[in-house]
Amino acid sequence: MQKYFLILFLINLSVKAQISPGELTKAHSSLEGMSNCTKCHELGESVTNSKCLGCHSEIKSLIQQGKGYHSSASVKGKDCFDCHSEHNGRDFKIIHFDPKNFDHKKTGYQLTGAHLNAECSDCHQSKLITSYISKKKSGTYLGLSRECKNCHEDIHQFRSKRDCSACHSTEKFKPAENFDHAKTQFVLTGMHQKVECSKCHQSVHQNGKKLQIFSVSKYSSCKSCHRDVHNNKFGNNCESCHNTSSFHSIAQSKFDHNKTAFPLIGKHRLTNCTNCHKTTLTEKIKHEMCIDCHKDYHNGEFLAVNRNRDCSECHSEIGFTPSKFTIEKHNTSKYILSGAHLAVSCKSCHSKNDAWFFRNIGTDCIDCHENIHGSELALKYLPENKCSSCHTNESWKIINFNHDITDFNLEGKHKNVSCINCHTLNNDGVRNIYFASTKSNCESCHMDIHFGQFVQSSGNYCFSCHSFENWKPDKFDHEKTKFSLKGAHSKIACIQCHKLITSGPNSFIKYKLEDFRCASCHI
Repeated sequence: MQKYFLILFLINLSVKAQISPGELTKAHSSLEGMSNCTKCHELGESVTNSKCLGCHSEIKSLIQQGKGYHSSASVKGKDCFDCHSEHNGRDFKIIHFDPKNFDHKKTGYQLTGAHLNAECSDCHQSKLITSYISKKKSGTYLGLSRECKNCHEDIHQFRSKRDCSACHSTEKFKPAENFDHAKTQFVLTGMHQKVECSKCHQSVHQNGKKLQIFSVSKYSSCKSCHRDVHNNKFGNNCESCHNTSSFHSIAQSKFDHNKTAFPLIGKHRLTNCTNCHKTTLTEKIKHEMCIDCHKDYHNGEFLAVNRNRDCSECHSEIGFTPSKFTIEKHNTSKYILSGAHLAVSCKSCHSKNDAWFFRNIGTDCIDCHENIHGSELALKYLPENKCSSCHTNESWKIINFNHDITDFNLEGKHKNVSCINCHTLNNDGVRNIYFASTKSNCESCHMDIHFGQFVQSSGNYCFSCHSFENWKPDKFDHEKTKFSLKGAHSKIACIQCHKLITSGPNSFIKYKLEDFRCASCHI
């Protein structure tokens, strides 16, 4: 009998083992019993994912949306039981999850910035879970929304329709590094870029909390923020004159100054407004005469004659230079311009030591020109220090000097010789002009090609042979020498007796013969 009962017991155990391979975990313990097998198993088949997802609808929803860890490449396509094995006993850990070593990127929500230092429990709290199904379960990591305001307080109190990442980064809330004001309807330029945000975006108290208003609608005109210092005198369009670089930077090209009592002409159009409007742009400025704004550069030199004389007689708004004072006007003065003076710049005569003078500057040549001759020119040749006794206004090189009044009359070829040929000497590359120091003897200008053969006690006596017409010895008479040419001697060429000799570096014709014996020439 005992053996029979033992057999029945063993048969019973074998049947149970085939029907239930082991106890379910605590999470699935409510599914114990043969009547519940088909809730997870298909008859004759293994466990299917559809059965699992039929209960775990929150995971099914995430998979359908392609979100969450179960949609990642490392899980997608696997069977649920590959990771979540059952029938291993009540205390078996069906979920193998290590929060410290978990790669959060696999959930589709990569942790960056300050999120990397946050504890899992900082975000995965039951009070922050938005899914109703997950909210009923404790210890779940599912059901969190990815919206920033799900975890963080919305300090804008739902006023901002933008995603938080449009302005903020995960590194820190302040400053809003991702915010680009250029993408708003009000682009910041010029000085607006340096203004503190709170200057325009002021804070108010709402719902018991401080709220800074960023959605500003009152920016249609500058007057929304700035006071109209002109009291609407120039209308509402401030940009017609001003720009964002500076209130003091006026767009002169846009402002029509011609509508005022002082139309801007010439360089006045380029002048900065504050150069004239030193206090305010609307102040009344005296402008009847140029000196009302401009310093009298001539220090009253012209006003001393006529107090009502204005700069416009010589200058215009186009510029102080060139002057409107023409040559025709100059020739109505005491000093008439002629010759080379017509081409001389005004500065050459009227500017000394960087200062301009127009009245009482003198009319004599030496008032402007240096007497370069000094003591070389005797006063009798320079009466009253007037250079015009020799020179003209046309050119310094044109000389009208009468050389006959000197001790050296110009005769023959000398009449055609330039003055500088006789009256200048080069000293170390510097050409100096001499008159009184100039000698009148021939060798002071001409080279002695005879090398002293005709030198007398008073010097070379060139005139005994030569004239001023040419170098030929037209005045030479051989009969006045110690050797008279007679007979056949009168027909002999000079070179037959007067040979070319060389003495050192010099070669010359020997004219002064010492030996007149016949044997000296005839053998």
